[in-house]
Amino acid sequence: MNNWFTVKVKYTKQLDNGSFKRVSEPYLLAAMTFTDAEARIYEELGSVIKGEFNVTGITPTEINDIFAYDDADTWYKCKVTYENFDADSDKGKKVSQNFLVSASSVKQAFERVTESLKGLMVDFQIPSIILSPIIEIFPYSEQLDREIDRRPMTEEETEAFESSSKGVVFSASGSDFDDEIEDDEVESEIEDNFEEE
Repeated sequence: MNNWFTVKVKYTKQLDNGSFKRVSEPYLLAAMTFTDAEARIYEELGSVIKGEFNVTGITPTEINDIFAYDDADTWYKCKVTYENFDADSDKGKKVSQNFLVSASSVKQAFERVTESLKGLMVDFQIPSIILSPIIEIFPYSEQLDREIDRRPMTEEETEAFESSSKGVVFSASGSDFDDEIEDDEVESEIEDNFEEE
């Protein structure tokens, strides 16, 4: 199951007047984990951004749905609320959901969300519409796993991995696995150091 993540990317951008400026821009993308989100943003932006860029933050983002239109590239975050009634207790519970819609104005965003949600069986309200800083959205695609090179190992790769890793212990340098020193030797060295003082 894929979730939405907002990924902030910092890089040097060339402005329209030819000057360069260090900017931090948020992108929204579908991924399964934080690691997938980071890997995917490097895949998506690696060929678009000239020079180096750094991922400065990854945040899970609650977005219920996204309504994209070709005639606008500005994103608006719309909060939609409605009453959800429990059949057993006959009590209503207020539910809030966030939607993203591309539009050229707040008015158009309102109209597009209203049109997109007209099939709901409940009355809803749109208490807030705010301009979103999201630069671009990368939705889930079937090639997502291939883009981040996540695939099962082949039989040959599995055999090579198993044969190379049998009986091998990797430890941090300086750990007791690297040095075959008996506990008595360590104690005597410590004692010797104290005796010299």
